[in-house]
Amino acid sequence: MANNKGTILLVDDEANILKVLSAILKKNDYDVYTARTAEEAMDRLTKLPLDAVITDFRLPGMNGTELLQVVQDNDLHVPVILFTAYGTIEKAVEAMKRGAFNYLAKPVNPDELLTVIREAVEKHQLLLENKELKSILKERNSFKSIIGKSSIMQDIFNLIETVSKSSSNVLITGESGAGKELVARAIHYESSRAGGPFIPIDCASLPEELLESELFGHEKGSFTGAYEQKIGQIEFADGGSVFLDEIGELSPNIQKKFLRFLQEREILRVGGKKRIKVDVRIITATNRDLEAEIKKGNFREDLFYRINVVTISIPPLRERKEDIPLLASHFLDKFNSANNKTITALDSEVLRAFMDYDWPGNVRELANVIERAVVLCPADTITIKFLPRPLREMHNKDNNAGEEFNLMETEKKLLLSALEKTSWNQTKAAEILGISRKQLRTKMKHHGLLPD
Repeated sequence: MANNKGTILLVDDEANILKVLSAILKKNDYDVYTARTAEEAMDRLTKLPLDAVITDFRLPGMNGTELLQVVQDNDLHVPVILFTAYGTIEKAVEAMKRGAFNYLAKPVNPDELLTVIREAVEKHQLLLENKELKSILKERNSFKSIIGKSSIMQDIFNLIETVSKSSSNVLITGESGAGKELVARAIHYESSRAGGPFIPIDCASLPEELLESELFGHEKGSFTGAYEQKIGQIEFADGGSVFLDEIGELSPNIQKKFLRFLQEREILRVGGKKRIKVDVRIITATNRDLEAEIKKGNFREDLFYRINVVTISIPPLRERKEDIPLLASHFLDKFNSANNKTITALDSEVLRAFMDYDWPGNVRELANVIERAVVLCPADTITIKFLPRPLREMHNKDNNAGEEFNLMETEKKLLLSALEKTSWNQTKAAEILGISRKQLRTKMKHHGLLPD
């Protein structure tokens, strides 16, 4: 139904009641199904995308409360509303304590019925939206969303999967733009803390006095401008993870306070007197050589060993150039969609330029280059003239342009290779390619590789 507000299941052994209530709900744009027994209702529960169930308390065989229990035991997450006669109101109230959404006294008032149904449907649809958003968020931030089929990236994926099962502190090293925050997010969202906050903090962007307050919070009046109490990011992340990017930039004073937090798992707000227990996982990252910084006296050795329980080193893009075609395909899809473009190919000169270039800005720079080209290119093929000057100058001018490199054809060959290696096991093929199974199926469908 085009204007359907929700799908309702009515359960009552009286045919006239079902007929009257169905008419009221259908008139108000609800899709309605009926059942005369709880057993019949159970069959519909498993087959229909329901938004609410309204059931009489008294039914032949299984009663309404028992039907409610079936819904809860099977995690169906559908609001259940009970019809009750005068003599069963106490039981209906008891059912609400056990998880029923609401109850309606017979004879049913149509206005009250519509109000309760609207509230139940809105609650259920909001629950579904939240579940979908959480699912999307987890997939976007899982290690499967990090693109890479090279052996070094596969090793990193395996390490992420292993580390995420623990609560140990993790240090991620690598050049700027290599994807350190993506890895940190993947560790969090693959862990048991995925339902808690993920709080990224850039240690290089704030002066010492502000960073201390950002990390630990402060009490009202603790310094000039502290007009009210502030909860620090570490405290706010209780139950989740804190990602400290560029931890090598911490001042000696902040290093000392952060070390004490790691030792005691307690924070003390600036100007505060009470220590507060906080349960967070600490993930840090740096593009510096911290061991060299220790020798120079710039970084505490005891702090280094606290944060460096497990190290994940992200390779620069120049060391995994076999990932460039997949990354280029991913970014081309992304920026085509963002800019309503349908560019499908990279000219052969473009690919050679990509493979010859050292990518000092790493994956972030590649994304920027492709986004720029997609925005500027008016045709369906990106040519060398749409690349930034460093890439154009790096390109070998004497190398005549060969036949056009069609990104879609190369992608199809990569897909086929991975699928054949795994006997067409889509989950294993996706792991080889460094993409999610959902992304793999989308690409298979696009290339006509999904079986009918």
